[in-house]
Amino acid sequence: MEQGRCWTCCLQMSPDVGERACIHLERQDVNSSTMNSCFTEEFVWTSVSEIHQSFVNLLHQGAATVQTAELNVVIPFCDPTFCSVLHVRQAKHHATILPALMRVMEDFNSPRVQAHACAAIVNFSEGVETDVLPPYLDTLILKLLNLLQHGARLVQEGALTALASVADSSQELFNKYYDTVMPLLMHILTTANAKEHRLMRAKALECISLVGMAVGKDKFRTDARSVLGYMQSVQAAGMDPDDPLSSYMLQAGARLCKCLGSEFIEYLPLVLPSLLTSASADPDVQVVDEDEVDADDLPDDMEAISMGDKCLMYRSSILEEKATAVNMLSCYAEELKEGFWQYVGPVLKLVLNGVEGQSPLIRFYLNEEIRRSAAALLPSLLRCCITASERGVQGATPAATAEFLRAAWTPLLEALRKEPEGDIQAVQLDSIAEIVEMVDKSLLTPDSIAAAFKVFDIVLEKADKRRAERASRRSTEDFDAEEAEAIDAENEMEEELFDQVATAVGAFLKKFGDDVLLLVESLLMTRYGAMLTDKSRSAEERRIAICLVDDLLENSAAGMAKHFNNVLPILLEATQADHADLRQCAVYGLGVMAAKAPVEAFRPHAATVAELMANIIRHPDAKNEDNDMATDNAVAALGRVLAHHAETLGPDGGAAATTLWVQSLPLKADAVEATAMHEQLVKMCEAQDPRIVPHAAKVASVFAEVLGGGTTYVAGAVGLRMAQLLHRLQGAVPAEAISSVLSTFKPKQQASYQAYMAGTIPE
Repeated sequence: MEQGRCWTCCLQMSPDVGERACIHLERQDVNSSTMNSCFTEEFVWTSVSEIHQSFVNLLHQGAATVQTAELNVVIPFCDPTFCSVLHVRQAKHHATILPALMRVMEDFNSPRVQAHACAAIVNFSEGVETDVLPPYLDTLILKLLNLLQHGARLVQEGALTALASVADSSQELFNKYYDTVMPLLMHILTTANAKEHRLMRAKALECISLVGMAVGKDKFRTDARSVLGYMQSVQAAGMDPDDPLSSYMLQAGARLCKCLGSEFIEYLPLVLPSLLTSASADPDVQVVDEDEVDADDLPDDMEAISMGDKCLMYRSSILEEKATAVNMLSCYAEELKEGFWQYVGPVLKLVLNGVEGQSPLIRFYLNEEIRRSAAALLPSLLRCCITASERGVQGATPAATAEFLRAAWTPLLEALRKEPEGDIQAVQLDSIAEIVEMVDKSLLTPDSIAAAFKVFDIVLEKADKRRAERASRRSTEDFDAEEAEAIDAENEMEEELFDQVATAVGAFLKKFGDDVLLLVESLLMTRYGAMLTDKSRSAEERRIAICLVDDLLENSAAGMAKHFNNVLPILLEATQADHADLRQCAVYGLGVMAAKAPVEAFRPHAATVAELMANIIRHPDAKNEDNDMATDNAVAALGRVLAHHAETLGPDGGAAATTLWVQSLPLKADAVEATAMHEQLVKMCEAQDPRIVPHAAKVASVFAEVLGGGTTYVAGAVGLRMAQLLHRLQGAVPAEAISSVLSTFKPKQQASYQAYMAGTIPE
């Protein structure tokens, strides 16, 4: 179809032409990526309501082929990725889309229509707002159960996937339906043994595991044990190599583990052997002459990639199962911690060394997902070692943790150095940062730290070269808007890489402080300096560089003293940026300076900083969604000036600034800064700070609102102190100062507030 001919044009044709158009659409295999590529955001905004109504009208009438084609088109419009642009799926159209989909489920003469309706339900329920599905659950689940019991096999498979998705979206609300749904699912799982029913059996297992996660282990425990027993019996009996149940069991096992938690440990001997076998599987990689390849003779799952006069071939089904298994190993390790200890060694060997004839998982270049999961697996395995050692598990000692780190550190750095994909490098950098945060300082030697910084520099040097190459392309004669867009996208990916390296460097600064200052300075000078000072660099690049500077200021006293005069003007200028995230990093850095810089260095600038923060806080758009994080950080920076440099704000210690600060509380956009500022308010009240006394009513309302948030905006122990102060304030302030806040609380907020006021920290 030509892009100029939109879907609405087809739907406005005469019925016979419209039917042929719908059949054509069905044959185009429409999906969300196609929809995204064919429509501009402006077109979608102006046309979606009209398109939606056409869908609904034709679902109510017309032949099954028309309905099926309509559902082929409506499925992408239900997709959360597509609808993230629209923001209209649940908000505007659920009241017509969902009933229309449920009505066509009743047409047992049109199984394809029913199956497509189930597919649309799956897309609709993913990421759905919590208040959208509940009114429809009774009817929707009844319809899906009816399809399970009476539908064709294709429809039953679709209904199982839809039911699983609805359960996943509904979570605890699904408890109401559990006793009706689970027996039917268990019946399908245990009786659908015919070869043609294998996929349905696998989907039943998937649905059971997702329902179990939705309702929780207390409700699911008994059935979970039955499912695990079934899985054990199936494994003992053996499965055909092409039975889909095998891969579904890998994922179901991980979900059961997540649901049951430590109770799952006893079942590890059941699931781990097959999981390790799958993670070790050989995808039968071959390199042959291209003229030797006959596509008709290849197995269905054999993929062939042309490489000049050669052809790379591998078994895609085995590779997919291998990738799933590695990902599931990470889930088990992360969930079970010390319970996974006895498997750390075999899994680590697989990640770092692989098996004979295959590359290590961490450098398995045939599949990106395997490398990504392998990199993410390492900190999870290390956490198993540390937790097992702390809890006295036999064989788990600090020496074993040190041995793990020695084995894993260099291969991880080498994998990062050689990795061709930026998004996988981001995962590897995340893993490095996690490892640094977890381990004792003594386990990372100066040489191992220096090795990490050397690799960081190599990675960023390559990125700088790629940037220069892209810049040179802009001066070529055939450079056009399309290539400019591609270059901008590539630049954004490189920015993410610089951001991830900065985050990893920040982890080293938090752990080692002044000890890594020279290494950090070198990286700042060679790779991040231009991002700080070059006005032609993007706001995002400046943000990344300032974030790294913030970490240096916060965690290195020597770095603060050494670089204060050079950094301060950069931060002051950046507070005026239109880019909210850049502004946030700048004001955060100024707050760090207020709290940690040498007093004599910051004092001459304190009043200026306070005024800049006040201007940000007073801005008419300060609290809109784009600016709220930056504003919270500005409030926090102002609070730190009040706490550490009050004498510079006038003889009253900054009474006017204190008024603005108190009136800006509570903070909620930035939970970390909120926790710090609410504790500062508690301390000022406990000290009977005269700047706070005139604001008793506001303070009481702030305390009430913060306590209603549980431990989100205040540390539990500080919340108890806050509650004690609120008890004293209750008789000294107008009753409505507190009651007006309490009247807005939902049940969970009320419970948190009451727990604090009774002297206990809420769960």
